Parts: sequence; C-alpha cells; structure tokens
Amino acid sequence: MSSLLFQLEREDIPLEGSIRLDGSKSISNRALIIQALCREKFKIDFLSASEDTVTMQKLLSSEDEVLDTGPAGTTFRFLTAFLAFQEGRKILTGSERMKKRPIGALVDALRVLGASIEYLEEEGYPPLQIDSPSSSRGGGRVEVISGISSQFISALLMVAPSLPSGLEIQLKGPLVSRSYLEMTLALMNYFGIEYEWSGQVIKVPGQEYLPKSFAVEADWSAASYHYANAALSKESDLELKGLFRNSLQGDAASVPLFKQLGIQSTWTDSGVHLSKKTETAQVFEHHFINCPDIAQTLAVACAGKGVPGIFSGLETLRIKETDRITALQNEFAKIGVSFIKMPEKFRKKQEGEYYLLEGKATWLESPAFETYDDHRMAMAFAPLSMLNPVRIADPAVVGKSYPGFWQHLIDLGWTIRVNEGST
Repeated sequence: MSSLLFQLEREDIPLEGSIRLDGSKSISNRALIIQALCREKFKIDFLSASEDTVTMQKLLSSEDEVLDTGPAGTTFRFLTAFLAFQEGRKILTGSERMKKRPIGALVDALRVLGASIEYLEEEGYPPLQIDSPSSSRGGGRVEVISGISSQFISALLMVAPSLPSGLEIQLKGPLVSRSYLEMTLALMNYFGIEYEWSGQVIKVPGQEYLPKSFAVEADWSAASYHYANAALSKESDLELKGLFRNSLQGDAASVPLFKQLGIQSTWTDSGVHLSKKTETAQVFEHHFINCPDIAQTLAVACAGKGVPGIFSGLETLRIKETDRITALQNEFAKIGVSFIKMPEKFRKKQEGEYYLLEGKATWLESPAFETYDDHRMAMAFAPLSMLNPVRIADPAVVGKSYPGFWQHLIDLGWTIRVNEGST
C-alpha cells in the first residue's frame, strides 16, 4: 500500500525536556455538550486542539441540516443524544469507518424516551435522520447493554438533566470503561447536577446545569506515548505539564502501569516528571477494561523492552477506529513479536479474552508501520524509534486526538524525514 511516510530517528541520548500537553479530548467534548445544554454559556480554558473537539465545536454551532462528524466516534455518539431532544431535522453522518460502528443500543434507548430517529442506510448504523422529539418525551427509565460502549451511557447521562422527569438508566451486564462514566458524572456534578449511582442503576433527576468557568486538564492518553518513550530510553529527565494528580481520566493508570516498565512518576507544581528506575516487571499484566485507549501503547512498550505481557479487557478494541487487535497482530509480525489469544484453559476467572504478548522487537531495516486510519496506532508505534529508526504511514492521522505529537517529538530530539514509500 503506497503512503506518505514519516521516518523517525533519534540519537542515543537521554530523553530530556519539558512539554505542555494538549487538553483532554474526552473532557473537552463532554464540557462542550454540557455548555450547549446550559442556559448560559461559560468559559472553557485549555480545550483540546484535536480534530474531534474542533469538529464538535463546529457542529454544535452549525445551522446546516447535514452534520458530518468524519471519523469522530465520541462526537457522533454525544451529538446523537444531544440532537434527539432539539427541535428540527438533522442528518448525522460520518466517515465510511463510522458507518460500520454500531449505534443501535443508543438509538433504541433514545427512542424509548421519545426521540424520532431513523436509519438512512444499514439498520443499527450511521447515518441517522433525527427529527423533533415526540410530545411524549420527558424522561423515564431505559435499559442499556453496558458491555458495548460507555459513550452510549455518557451520552444519555449528559442529556438526562434536561429531561423534565430526569432519567433512570438500568445497566445490563458487565460494564466497560467505568472510568469514563465516572468522568462524565464528575463533570456533571461540577456543573451542579445531582445523581445517584447504586449497583446497576444510575438516576439523574430533572434539573439545570449551572454555568461555571472550567479548565480542561491535559490528556493522559497523550501522556502515555511519552511514558512509552521514557520506558524505551536509557535515561529520562522529562516533564509533562498540565496533568492533574487527582485526574478524572482512566488513562491516568499510566502512572502505575508504566512503573512496571521502569518509570518513576514524580509530581511537580505544573505536572509530572518521568525518570528511570532499575526495577522492571518480569511479566507485565493488566485488565484494560477501564483504560482501553492505552492498551496499544503498553503492548508496544512491552515489545520494545522484551517484557512478556498478559493483556485482557480488550473487548472494545475491535470496534474502534480500526480493529485494533488485528492491527497490533499485523504490525507486530513485522518486528518478530506475537500477540495471540490465550487458550481458555490458561485464562483466569475474570471474564473476557486474554492475549499473550511474547518476543522482543527487532529489525534490520526500518519497518514501515501501517496505521489503519487510527491515530493511536501511529502514536503507539512511534516510541520504537527510541531503539532504531522506524517509519510511520499516514502520519497526519494523529490530528484526530493529538495534532502536536510530531512537533513534540522534534522538540524532544527526534529527527523526522518525509518520504514516499510502500507499506
């Protein structure tokens, strides 16, 4: 496959410097929806510069009938719930990959609450036609399968206060990405919303959001790539600015997880400092159900260090921007690393699939890593350039969540060359 490639190279020197990370995309998009639902606008500082957040801002203020989210899954899901209780007709569409990402569970729940939503192509998938809600709307009770996407539940939660009768959500089955629901509810609470979460039931009474100025914390997903850089470096003296110690983000799990790979996190007045320590786990193991977006990063870091890993809680990875499990397997094959499903008899009692990572990344000629229209594939594999030069296909894909990624690498000592190549 022909593609524009970035060749990444770095001299064998310590990883030193200080960078300020962009605002969290997840928090930014939630804050924008809450702002749109609030009677009075409020100031939001340090909004993410990601394409997803820029798209959210643009579409929330658009008067066009057709709204195109592109590949932005969070934007599509949050807007589906937001638009369901607005007057008028909107056509909500997205990229070809977006049209393959299921939306049926969210649409079903919104219809129970009086939303008027029709599928324009395949049943259960985008694009959607969303008309003014029926007169019967007002709130109530819905059941949602909680093992598909926490974004469906977050989307419902954020519109719940604006429903006169509020909303009671009955969660069905094991919950994925609980940390993202906790983030949503914490933000809602910051803006004055009261709620009750007991067991599998979340209740949000009808009430109003209160306008308050808000500062978005830096993105822990973005931080994870620099943690991987530090893990693969011989020495690290790196400060990541803008991160909060008491974070709302599940990906703050990077702190204890990368400690297993030899990184010590020390909090400063402006963020966190990353340094090397001598101890590294003989086997890395984690259940990623609450932080799936950093699973690729940890897998690549383990491969770079030659640390075998047991990865579980990856159920949502197949329905992301790409099938991330298959993508990892394809690209690991280029550098002598295996990522295979463990036979059931070797799995632990915890539900779900387990994957075993084995091998140490090695190569003679710079491998060209395909990115599958997935920003996290590009950024997860880039840290391998700490070891030897690598090539990354379709480098512009990082704009979806971290448009300043390549410049930050350059600021930290990388050389990046542009060339045409074949992956």
